[in-house]
Amino acid sequence: MDIGGPTDVQHVAHVTFDRFNGFLGLPSEFEPDVPKKAPSASATVFGVSTESMQLSYDSRGNCVPVILLLLQSRLYDQGGLQVEGIFRITGENSEEEYVREQLNKGMIPDGIDVHCLAGLIKAWFRELPRGVLDPLPSEQVLQCESDEDFVKVVRLLPQTEASLLNWAINLMADVVQFENVNKMNSRNLALVFAPNMSQMKDPLTALMYAVQVMKLLKCLTEKALREREVTSPPVDIRSSNEAKDGEKKADNQEEDEEEEEGDGDGVYIIEEVDSEAEGGEKEVDNEEEEEEQDGDGVYIIEEEALHIIRVVADDHKSESLKSACDGSITSDSKGVDGVVQPLICNPDHIGSK
Repeated sequence: MDIGGPTDVQHVAHVTFDRFNGFLGLPSEFEPDVPKKAPSASATVFGVSTESMQLSYDSRGNCVPVILLLLQSRLYDQGGLQVEGIFRITGENSEEEYVREQLNKGMIPDGIDVHCLAGLIKAWFRELPRGVLDPLPSEQVLQCESDEDFVKVVRLLPQTEASLLNWAINLMADVVQFENVNKMNSRNLALVFAPNMSQMKDPLTALMYAVQVMKLLKCLTEKALREREVTSPPVDIRSSNEAKDGEKKADNQEEDEEEEEGDGDGVYIIEEVDSEAEGGEKEVDNEEEEEEQDGDGVYIIEEEALHIIRVVADDHKSESLKSACDGSITSDSKGVDGVVQPLICNPDHIGSK
């Protein structure tokens, strides 16, 4: 019995494609059939189509070249969004040429000026074989008059150009959010980005088209900012407000406790003063009672004394007694401490105890 050869055999090999060196890890038996370096791979990252570059996704789902993501990440890490005149001020030419060489090797050197990084982002768009907005019909772009018109015409872009434009718009929106620091609003950024987004060859319409492109970029940037305000997570805002309210409540509680402690001290002092005053009044009353017992005169309340004296005066019909009593009533008798003392009548006229 003859055994035939195996059928439906598959050899699986895992390879890696490198933009500069082609396929890595390719089995030796396939090397003659597959070129070591892909014909579409480019040795430079500037002035080439996105089809020959390594692409990746950003945080918003845009498929863009890795070089743009690297430049953006380094720009943000070095605080480029807070630098005044970012994307408007150009960097040094010598430094830009050096960074270009390093970028072609797939790396970004450290210590690069943020203006140089921003200039390289604009240069990448400017040196594309075809501008990002070139696929749009120029007639339709020139006829746009409102924000809705610009939004509609942008929808005509192919997927690759639409992703690049969306990435650039969000980059501009990130910069505008720090407008109070970098002095770059949506109009200023649209003005510096507009010449890099299209390559209008007709000189007669180039100026008008550039103005329309600037309006388009400004419109889309402001639209992106409005969408961010609407879609911003309210949970973070509420949590931050709740935290602030909690801090305020804690501070108010501390202040109330301090006030209560202060009020308590005051009450204690008042109670002590009141107790002292009551003690003083009790001592005065005791002294008065002792004087009533020991003295020869009679102590009577002022109103009762006045009534009794007048009755006695009428009975005796003595003018001298009336005058003496009236004088004693009208005159204020004060003790040594300035306290008004009870009215004392002369026992010689009224009688002893």
